[in-house]
Amino acid sequence: MPKNTALYIDSEALSSLALVQAGLISPVQNLMNQEEASIVDKTQMYKGVPFPFSFILAPKGKRNHQTLSTVKKGDKLTLFTNAKKVGELNVEETFVIDPIQRLNAIYGTCDSSHPGVKNTMVRLGSIAVSGSYHVEYPLINDNMNRIQSMINNTGAKNISSLMLAANPLNRAHERMIRQAISDADLLIIFLRKPFTSTGLRYDIRHNALSTFVDNFLPRNKVLIIPFENSYIFAGFNELILDALVAKNYGCKQLIVGKNHGGLGLHYDKNRLNSVFDQCEEMNIEIKTVDEYVYCDTCKTLVSTHTCPHGQHHHVHYHSESIMKLIQTGLIPPSILVRKEVSANILAALFPQRFENLQEIHHALIPGYGLIEQPSQEQFYLKLIELYQTSSLT
Repeated sequence: MPKNTALYIDSEALSSLALVQAGLISPVQNLMNQEEASIVDKTQMYKGVPFPFSFILAPKGKRNHQTLSTVKKGDKLTLFTNAKKVGELNVEETFVIDPIQRLNAIYGTCDSSHPGVKNTMVRLGSIAVSGSYHVEYPLINDNMNRIQSMINNTGAKNISSLMLAANPLNRAHERMIRQAISDADLLIIFLRKPFTSTGLRYDIRHNALSTFVDNFLPRNKVLIIPFENSYIFAGFNELILDALVAKNYGCKQLIVGKNHGGLGLHYDKNRLNSVFDQCEEMNIEIKTVDEYVYCDTCKTLVSTHTCPHGQHHHVHYHSESIMKLIQTGLIPPSILVRKEVSANILAALFPQRFENLQEIHHALIPGYGLIEQPSQEQFYLKLIELYQTSSLT
C-alpha cells in the first residue's frame, strides 16, 4: 500500500516548483526523472528549447535523506515549508545525484567562496525525487492576473520586459526604463526578490521604484511585478531563464544592459556562440542597451558609445558604491539618484534617526510662517534642496 510521508523544502524550492507548475518555465512542466536530467545536463536542451541544467528536487536534511532513501514509486509525499503544508508530490522515482556536478552546472564553478555556491551547498542533498506535484503559491497567480488585467485594460500588444534589482534605483536605471517605454505599449519591470538578505530590503526597493514610476512616468505604461530570484536564476545561465520566464509571462522582448553576466561568448562544437543564438529558439527578442554615465562636460547622462569625452569626464553608476553611501546614511548626489528616491530610501532605512525632527526642520529649512509637521521623507527632500543651493559654493 502506498505510504504518505513528509518532505521538507524551503521557500526557494517552493518558489521554483510554483513557477514550473504555472507554466512559466515551459516547456518544463514537471520535475525531471534521471534519464531526462542526464540528457538536459549534457545537451542543455529540453524539448527543442535551450535549458541550461536539469530541473530536479533534491532537498538536504537527515529526515529528507531518510525519506528519499525509502520511498517507492507510487508513494505520496506531503510537502512542508516552515512547518506548513504547501503541496503534495506523487513519487515516480528517486535517484542519486552528485552535488558538486550540480553546482558546476548551475554556477560554472563549485568554489565555496562563490556566494551562490555557498548558499546552494547548504540546501542541496544527494538524492533527487521526480514525479507529478501540486503546490499552493498565490503570489505567482496574482502576478499572472495583474499582467493580464493590465493588458486587457490598455489593449497592449507590444509588451517589453526588464529584469531589475534596483539595489538601489539610480539615474541610469531610469534612463533604461524610459528608453524601454518609448519602444513598447507596456513595460513589465520584474523586480528581483532574492531569498538572501544582501542589499536593500525588497519592500524598500519596491517603494523607491514605485515612487519613480507613479510620479515621473506615463500612467498605464509600466507594471512592477515581484520576481523571486531563486537559485535557478543564478550563474552564467541566468539570462536564458530570464528570457524564458519573460516570454511565458507574455512578453515579446527582454531588455538587458550590456554588462549583464549572461551575455558572454562561448564555444560550442568549435563555433563561437552567444546567448542570442540560444534565445532565437525561444521566440523572444533580447535587446541590449549601452552603459549610461554622467559626463561632466556634456552635463547630462550619455551613452559611453556616443560621448566623445574620455572616461576621466564620466561618473559611473556603480550600484555597490552608491549603496555604501546610502547604508552610511549619506544622501547620494542627485545626478546619481533622484532626490525623491533617495528621500524614500533613507526614511525607510533610518526611521528613528532624529530625536526631534520638527525642531531640526524648523531651525534649518525655510518655511512659510506655519507650524509644519514634516515627515522624514519631506525633511530629506528639503535638505537635498539645500545641498543644491549654489550661491555660496
